[in-house]
Formats: sequence, C-alpha cells, structure tokens
Amino acid sequence: MTVHKSGFVNIVGNPNVGKSTLMNALVGEKMSIITSKPQTTRHRIFGLISEEDYQIVLSDSPGVIESPQYGMQSAMNKFAYSSFEDADIILFVTDIFERYTGEERIIAALQAATTPKYLIINKSDLDKDNRSEEIAQLWQERIPFDHTFLISAEQKLNTDALLSQILKDLPENPPYFPKDDMSDRSERFFTTEIIREQILKLYKQEVPYSCEVVVTRFKEEEDKNGQPILRIYADIYVDRKSQKPIIIGKGGAGIKKLGIESRQGIEAFFGIRTFLDLNVKIKENWRNDDTMLKYFGYDN
Repeated sequence: MTVHKSGFVNIVGNPNVGKSTLMNALVGEKMSIITSKPQTTRHRIFGLISEEDYQIVLSDSPGVIESPQYGMQSAMNKFAYSSFEDADIILFVTDIFERYTGEERIIAALQAATTPKYLIINKSDLDKDNRSEEIAQLWQERIPFDHTFLISAEQKLNTDALLSQILKDLPENPPYFPKDDMSDRSERFFTTEIIREQILKLYKQEVPYSCEVVVTRFKEEEDKNGQPILRIYADIYVDRKSQKPIIIGKGGAGIKKLGIESRQGIEAFFGIRTFLDLNVKIKENWRNDDTMLKYFGYDN
C-alpha cells in the first residue's frame, strides 16, 4: 500500500517580510496578493500542492501586529496565531533587514510550539554584507529551529530545497482537500483580493487600509454574440465620508483607473473576458464594528 503524506505547513511572521511571496512561489500560482505595503494580507488563505502521494496545505496568514488599533487588526492577529494551533510544520519568515527585541509575542509562540519549525531568512539575495549566517545564528540562540533556509522568495532562490525538506517532514495522512483544488477560498474571495490589491497600489496613506471589498454578483454569462463573459459587481466600503471622493477621483478618474486595473487582473486570473462594476459605499468606523467585521469575514 502506497504511503500518502498530508499536512498543514503554516507560514508566520511579521508584516511585509515576504510571506505571501513565498506562498505564491511554492504553490506556483498567485494565491495571495502582494504589495510593498504592510498588512496587505488580512485573512488566512490555504494554497494546495497536490500530487498522487502527497498534499501540502500551505497557509498564508496576516503578519502579527504587536499593538492592534482596530477590531479588524485584532481579528487579523487571531488568524495569525491560529496558524500555531493546527500546524504540522511552521515556517517562520523573517528577512535580513528585520530587527526583533526578543520580547515579541510571536517569539514566545514559536518557543512554545512543539511541531517542526523552520527558520526562513528571506531577501538573502540583497545581503551585500554577508550577514545572513550571523542572523541565522542569532535566531538559533533564541529558538531551536529544526532547519534554516536562506532564500529569496521573489527570485525563487533555494525554495526548491525548502519544498524538498517539507516533503520529508510531512506526516502520513489522507488528503484534506480534493486533489484538483488550488485553494480553500472561493472565486468571489480572489476577486475581492484582486480589487483590494489595486486599491493598495493606487491610493496612498490611510485610504487603502480603510477599504474593504464585497462582491455582490459573480456570474459567467454569454454576451449578445454568444461569447462567454464574467459579470462582476462589487462594493468598496470606506470608513469615512471624506474617503469616498478620494476613491472616485476627479471626474471619476480614480475609480475608472481602479476598475481597469482590477478588471485586467481578474481576466488574467480567471482567463475570461470580464465586465466589472464598482460602487463606493460609506460605513463609518467599520473596522471597529463587530457586525460589519462579521459580514466581511473577519470572524472565520
């Protein structure tokens, strides 16, 4: 009888160290949105790598926020720390620029974890001072990691070696998800993430962090010529009245550009011509509103 391996490989770490980039590099598909701004990832997302004799359930989670200011950020922390509870393997991602005091909550969580732990030092391709080995040694003095990998998630440097070690440590289990699935998330979820990614790229300061996206209609139809078309309607929520005109822009230029960029991203992801309609709504202080947080999926 053939042995089948399956397990949860959970990626944890601070915001903006490359967790989502690593997830996408390992899965080979764009599961998580990526921008240069911290707190890009808001939810826990599973990406699946399935072959005949194994299934790796990769989990990308929000970066740990030491001092959350909103109910939304507290919910994001819950997603992040839940990654320690069901992990078969923990990938702790830091980078060559990051500094810790040693008092952070995530360090205590890592020290308490009994599952195999990997130290992943990202952006090693930018290590002009050759400090990666020194950084790895400093971390090993804090936490007894089982394996250390110096990688560049963006360049996919040493990610194959990381994947090989994961397969060695993966426990024997049946698959957790159908083998032809790529993620646990729905098409609507990925649509909202694509739109939110463009909001993060196109708008500045606090505005992107005050936005949430809800897809109200997602349906594949035929146009008048009988050609397939994906029709999507989505609401963009902001938490202050002053933010709505910023999203819309002068003469509607802002939301028009957002619609074009989002539509192109959706078409690239789903491989189908898309009609996208965006509407901006105001829900003041939604980031501290329990009802709205539940509506936006922050209670999962």
